[in-house]
Amino acid sequence: MIKRLLFVFLLTILTDAIQSQNTIGTLSITSDAYEGLTLFSTHTKAYLINNCGQVVNEWNSTYLPGNAVYLLPNGNLLRTGRLAQGSNPVALPGNGGIVELFDWDGNIIWSWIDSSDTSRQHHDVFPMPNGNVLILAATLMTDTEAIQAGRDPNKLINSELYNERIYEVEPVGATGGNIVWEWNVKDHLIQDFDATKDNFGVVGDNPGKLDINFLNGFNAENNWLHINAIQYDEEFDQILISSRRMSEIYAIDRNTTTAEAAGSAGDFLYRWGNPQAYRQGTEANRELYGQHTPYYIPSGFPNERKLMVFNNGINRSPAYSEVLIIEPPVDVNGDYTYFPGTAYEPFSSFFRYPETAPVADSDFFSAIVSSGRQLQNGNILICEGREAYFFEIDTNNNIVWEYISPVSNADGSTYEQGEMPPPNNFAFRATKYSMNYSAFDGRDLTPGNTIETNPDITDCLDVLNVNEFEVADFEIFPNPTQSVVNINSKLPFNKLEVYSSLGQKVMESANTSIDISNQPNGLYFFRIYTDAGVETRKIIKR
Repeated sequence: MIKRLLFVFLLTILTDAIQSQNTIGTLSITSDAYEGLTLFSTHTKAYLINNCGQVVNEWNSTYLPGNAVYLLPNGNLLRTGRLAQGSNPVALPGNGGIVELFDWDGNIIWSWIDSSDTSRQHHDVFPMPNGNVLILAATLMTDTEAIQAGRDPNKLINSELYNERIYEVEPVGATGGNIVWEWNVKDHLIQDFDATKDNFGVVGDNPGKLDINFLNGFNAENNWLHINAIQYDEEFDQILISSRRMSEIYAIDRNTTTAEAAGSAGDFLYRWGNPQAYRQGTEANRELYGQHTPYYIPSGFPNERKLMVFNNGINRSPAYSEVLIIEPPVDVNGDYTYFPGTAYEPFSSFFRYPETAPVADSDFFSAIVSSGRQLQNGNILICEGREAYFFEIDTNNNIVWEYISPVSNADGSTYEQGEMPPPNNFAFRATKYSMNYSAFDGRDLTPGNTIETNPDITDCLDVLNVNEFEVADFEIFPNPTQSVVNINSKLPFNKLEVYSSLGQKVMESANTSIDISNQPNGLYFFRIYTDAGVETRKIIKR
């Protein structure tokens, strides 16, 4: 709390908010916006931009987004691409088919194709800490297999059903790989429809398994689950899964062998969002509606080890989206508490944005895609994906940064400032990385042009105050810097204090120059004491 108050104190010294007349790109910004670089993918490109929308790096692919994109700690980019459907019979929203790994300079290092008559990668992948890649794929179950698993034949369409498979690939060479682990939802089913078929049992007594006949109000479809996200949590060694159609999130154990994952050890460790799916509640107990991107907030962040999810809000009235943070009943070892005959806790959220449900349909509504991400200064970055609208809220839920992608996802064309946003705007997620993220070590982060043409970012640069440091009484240079920072003051100089972006004082000097080469890369606040008072300036260390 002390660090947060100091951080707020430092920032309030700086310039107040600006709100330009921009229609795309950076719409508004205040000095409370988190200093970082935001990554998103649209059409055939992935962009890394600063808070003014200037491009710091970009990557080009041959393929439209297969949705997921990640910037790895070593500076490589992992991105999924959408292969042409062709004769592949596995068809569902979020189709991908190819996974590509690029280096910082945009060269393809590795690619992996999962697109066949019986399988197709879709929606999400995840870069594992060991260098492997976790992949989500839909695979075909024939009508015979589905019925034997206990599916009601009246709930089969096109004589098939999609199994969801999560598997881990160790990249080999330019296009190869070894599959070192996998998990399949078809191994964790329950049904009370046909006692002569597999998986027969009491649904309410088996919360670790999925009812193969529960449709959650949807019509029968081969894509009955529509898994739209997999996120790996290293601290618990667990995978979080999001099912749009079930309106549930699940946690499964990665610390298993493939054989163990096919048995009871691979059952759900935890589930949340729609307890009627396992006969422990009704529609009135439902919390999630077509959600995306559930993940555990890492240790060291505000709200650490709580679970954040973007709740899209489909099929509810009024129509609105929200970002939720919940506190699952889990201990430090990743073990969950469950009381048989009840729904998994919690029964209410820890945090909700907006705080209260609107009484009518809301402008904040994205029926598909989208994400929420906890930032290290306490802010939350929200991606309203259907409109490719990114905005950041502070701890009081005030919007401190807004950006709209100026790229048409339909044809890749970029729009001019002053035009309305592209009608085919789309972004699966947006992720903001700290300036001291290891991917940026030794990189040239000099910002280039904005994506939109005819930009107006003057007000934004004034707020950031990183390019123009010369004022009436003193100047501070160079900025950005790698080591030494100099102060040229026309007023009697007293001392200098250096604070991290979290408000912690890391250095102090009585000289008009200071060497910060031993500090991590990132954003710093210099407080300069003169006889006339105190001035605060931002410095970026690379």
